[in-house]
Amino acid sequence: MDEEQDIITLVDDNGDEQLFEVLFTFKSEEYGKSYIILYPAGSGEDEEVEMLAYIFDPEETKIATEGGLTPIEDDAEWAMVEEHLNQFLDEQED
Repeated sequence: MDEEQDIITLVDDNGDEQLFEVLFTFKSEEYGKSYIILYPAGSGEDEEVEMLAYIFDPEETKIATEGGLTPIEDDAEWAMVEEHLNQFLDEQED
């Protein structure tokens, strides 16, 4: 990913908008899908934050202004995403 962070606006069920930064994206050959990990924009480096993960289509997301993110509903798929996230975070600490 480039030095410039991508910002995504998510809208909750109440219509409230919240900005998120893209932590990283990756493709799983096992599931044949791409995933995106987000965290709240403006969070401090040492601040504990809730990260969000979604399935996404990079080509669709490049041209779309709405939609494009799909919730992860399978437990095994979630475990795989968490493993990638933990590996990414471990590499950042080194």
